Amino acid sequence: MVKSSFPMPRNLVDATKSNADAPSRAWMMTLPRTVIHLEEHWSLKLGEPFQPGGQTAWVAPARTAAGGDLVLKVAWRHTEAAHEADGLRTWEGQGAVRLHATEELDDTIALLVERCVPGTTLATRPEAEQDTVIASLLSRLWREPAPGHRFRPLQHMCEAWADEFELEAATRPSSLDPGLAREGIALFRALPATADRHVLLCTDLHAENVLAAEREPWLVIDPKPYVGDPTYDPLQHLLNCDERLMADPGDLARRMADILGLDGDRLLLWLFARCIQESPDWPALADVARRIAPT
Repeated sequence: MVKSSFPMPRNLVDATKSNADAPSRAWMMTLPRTVIHLEEHWSLKLGEPFQPGGQTAWVAPARTAAGGDLVLKVAWRHTEAAHEADGLRTWEGQGAVRLHATEELDDTIALLVERCVPGTTLATRPEAEQDTVIASLLSRLWREPAPGHRFRPLQHMCEAWADEFELEAATRPSSLDPGLAREGIALFRALPATADRHVLLCTDLHAENVLAAEREPWLVIDPKPYVGDPTYDPLQHLLNCDERLMADPGDLARRMADILGLDGDRLLLWLFARCIQESPDWPALADVARRIAPT
């Protein structure tokens, strides 16, 4: 795949080995050359990539010719992260890392961003603290995008994920009652259109994507921006709080809704629909969905 002398994040290697998708494998073959090009283009001195890293990008500390400490992210071009640079540019460092430069190649999106020091994740903190930090960050990120923006509507993402669910449901056995599955995925399609507010969303904000920094106590990394219902945005954090989610999903959802000033009933509907959508790959969520299904 790539030369053994080129340092690779473990998760990126494992994800590519398990993925039969030809474009991602072809991207991995050219990755060393791409990194060298960017290193020269931006006059950087690169360190070893962060380990174990993510599944779709090569990310490493970088030092500029002027002595500035940044991070180089070289990502395989994929749908969900298409507008990461646009989101960071819009937020201008307010609650999220600052974007210093970006370059798009045929199959690659490269970003040069602020480095967070010490860079420990919010996941190292107790979940009660995570709740308040996540809520504080979301409230700062939610804003109306400028006219003529390039961000896609949340509806598009939900429709695509619902289509994927229905394709999987047609070929894979499931413990879900078919009627409940249809109700959940129909709600997943319908909820974006019933929002009374549309803002710029992060969509993938959880404690592993929040790092401790010097400029601000916590900064968001790796956003996947869309525009739509703010009530959608706490979902990934809720799903990552495994023990509390399994113990009392309703209490967890209403706690986050209260902190964020959102409609608790609506957040619970979103959580039900998302649990249905995720259940083929995450069977434990089928039980959560049954317990919070609308009556």
